[in-house]
Amino acid sequence: MPAIQAVATAIPPYEVSQTEVANMVRDLFTDDFADIERLLKVFDHGQIETRQFVKPLEWYQEPHSFGEKNEAFIQNAVQLGAEAVEKCIAAAEANHDDLTAFISVTSTGIATPSIEARIMNKLQLPIHMNRIPLWGLGCGGGAAGLARAYEYCRAYPEAQVLVLCIELCSLTFQHGDRSKSNLIGTSLFSDGVSCALVVGDKVQLSNEPRPCITATQSTMLPDSERVMGWDVYNEGMHVVFSRDIPSIVHSWVGLNIVQFLERLGKTENDLTALVAHPGGRKVLEAYEDTLNLSANLTAPARKILANHGNMSSPTVLYVLEDILCENYPKGTEALATALGPGFSSELLWLEWR
Repeated sequence: MPAIQAVATAIPPYEVSQTEVANMVRDLFTDDFADIERLLKVFDHGQIETRQFVKPLEWYQEPHSFGEKNEAFIQNAVQLGAEAVEKCIAAAEANHDDLTAFISVTSTGIATPSIEARIMNKLQLPIHMNRIPLWGLGCGGGAAGLARAYEYCRAYPEAQVLVLCIELCSLTFQHGDRSKSNLIGTSLFSDGVSCALVVGDKVQLSNEPRPCITATQSTMLPDSERVMGWDVYNEGMHVVFSRDIPSIVHSWVGLNIVQFLERLGKTENDLTALVAHPGGRKVLEAYEDTLNLSANLTAPARKILANHGNMSSPTVLYVLEDILCENYPKGTEALATALGPGFSSELLWLEWR
């Protein structure tokens, strides 16, 4: 089965604490909400301590046009994306010339040619690589990218596929949007870049146990377009982020996961690790409650949430990178899960082989 040979991340340069961001938001929103101090408590309750941005905090205190923000997206995406790709190839002990496909995942900027083409030029990657840009999957994009790489490697067992996730959520901040959803979004989202190398059965790069993808499942909840996503106006992207997401995890996602496990002849008791996208504290608590999971299983996701915030699609690979540091033996089993616009669920079953 296709194996995740390596995972690497590239960390944006400006680290900020929740207190620093809360102070900035207080200055910007204080005239718009009489209960601003009550609303700012969201910065304390989300279990996030630090986040990373591609711009210094003072940059966000001034308005910027959609064009200016998108140009910043392209420049930083190419720079950080190339860094993550190089680190991933080195960690896998792979050869640039043997790479066969390049999946790039993003929802926070627009680029044509897409980001993977620009990185291919920058790093002089093979000109015959198949380019597969995925746009609009949001927080579910990292898991979806792995699933599409799995399918590609099943079809082409000699394949070596890069999955690069780039989200610069901070650049979508709307300075003039004084809505409560915009305020809440500033407490949660951040910037991040991650890359995985997925290889087919005919590729042997290491004898060390690595997670193999043995099954996947994509599911969309009908008539749920307004749960999560973007509204795009002249000034750029405005976040759509429903307060109902934790309850949807309880009522729909939990059952979806149980049905996926039943199809595989598995239960939650078979899990050694959980590669969960930490959409927020309440989402992780919903996973625990619905599936009766121990806090140990969600600990890696909570660690990434605390140190980096919700980076959208790259986040699940940050969690996987942390789990890989445990050097689990052959036979270890794990579930990877992420939620995104649609509203949709992406699931993968991993076995260390």
